[in-house]
Amino acid sequence: MTPQITAKNYSIQSRLLISFSVLLFVFLGLSGIVLDSAFRNSIEAGAAERLQVQVYLLLGAVEEESGEFYFLEDLQEPRFSQLDSGLYGFISRASLGELWRSDSALAFSLLDAHIFSEPVAVGEAAFSKTMSAEQEEYFVLSYGILWEDGISEYSFTVMENAAPYYSEISNFRTSLWSWLGGVALLLLLMQVLLMRWGLSPLYQLARDLKRIESGEKDQLEESYPRELQAVSKNLNVLIETERKQQDRYRTTLGDLAHSLKTPLAVIGGVMQSLAGKPEEVERQLDSVNEQLARMNQIVTYQLQRAVKSNNANTLARQVNVATVLQKVIGALGKVYVEKGIKIETQLDPKAIFSGDERDLLEVLGNVLDNAFKYGRQKIRASVESTGVEFSGLKIIIEDDGPGISADKQEFVLQRGARADTLLQGQGIGLAVVTDIVGSYGGEIKVESSELGGARIIILFNPVALNG
Repeated sequence: MTPQITAKNYSIQSRLLISFSVLLFVFLGLSGIVLDSAFRNSIEAGAAERLQVQVYLLLGAVEEESGEFYFLEDLQEPRFSQLDSGLYGFISRASLGELWRSDSALAFSLLDAHIFSEPVAVGEAAFSKTMSAEQEEYFVLSYGILWEDGISEYSFTVMENAAPYYSEISNFRTSLWSWLGGVALLLLLMQVLLMRWGLSPLYQLARDLKRIESGEKDQLEESYPRELQAVSKNLNVLIETERKQQDRYRTTLGDLAHSLKTPLAVIGGVMQSLAGKPEEVERQLDSVNEQLARMNQIVTYQLQRAVKSNNANTLARQVNVATVLQKVIGALGKVYVEKGIKIETQLDPKAIFSGDERDLLEVLGNVLDNAFKYGRQKIRASVESTGVEFSGLKIIIEDDGPGISADKQEFVLQRGARADTLLQGQGIGLAVVTDIVGSYGGEIKVESSELGGARIIILFNPVALNG
């Protein structure tokens, strides 16, 4: 079944092309309308000026006697004397109507003859349009004058066929839209070429990712434009994280298989001994249970190592440390309620952990579980977001238990220490904590507390720990 293409899955190039095309056609369309209107107005203004000149020609050559108008010489414009030339002259008076017309207008008739009965103010020109009886459009200019006697008002009117002007407008309009259409096509072609050039880094990024997927390349190049450098950098981090995670899975499975060999061998030997010595069944079953518990501990630790975040800064979130710490303390307080341990906290409510909340829960859960398990009466927990000696997040958990001897404080924090060499309780838990804190570029230290027990210091983003 062919997937339906909707607006949501248009490519970026298609979206940009459609958007620019709409903008281009709107802009060129409005420009064409404005230019067409301006040219039309210019043509009509030019026609009015030419008709005004013709009126002056009539005024300069006309004479009047006893209400009759005549010309002493031929008019300079020969079209006034040519029948149906398309240029017609009239003299009229509002009260009397038409008084004289040129020879060119002898066979000319108007669709609306009332135009000669409309008064025109003296010294003013009125430009308009009218229709002939043959449904042809004419430009009309009427000019009001006061004759020499100072009493009589007349209107000198000149009409000209508008067809030549409209033909010029039509030719201009055809040329205008042809040019604008050609410009639009040229701009669209240039847009496609420029868009392909502008989006070429994205195409290159997609090709590079394909090569990484097929194993041809190890990571993205650093030659991308500034806008894509952050994306390529983060993608390289994700790719490297995925590779490290795969390596971690392989290493963890190998460690798990190797770690289980010894407990399985012990269980096998115990099972064989059960068949020969029935009187030692109870003691041997205790040994089997011990090895099974050890195997369960090994599997739990290795799985925790395998599934935890390998690079905590990738897609990190902002987690309030005080809230998570109170949640863990509340849960463990219910588990160890019979011990009646007193909790002392000094928490910065603004302290933020940038990473996966599950990792923070794992770290605090393991450290606080050891504190509840081995503490006698008191536990102290403090959280700082910044300080004079460092810049970052600092978590300190102390208890009044037996603590960890100085010769084992470094051992329990060793990276890659094998599960079957670790002590129960604090050994396994602190190894998991060390792995998680290390994946965030942090540090962990084990010291002796003034309360008498262990003092666990966890630093995220340490800057001057040893300064």
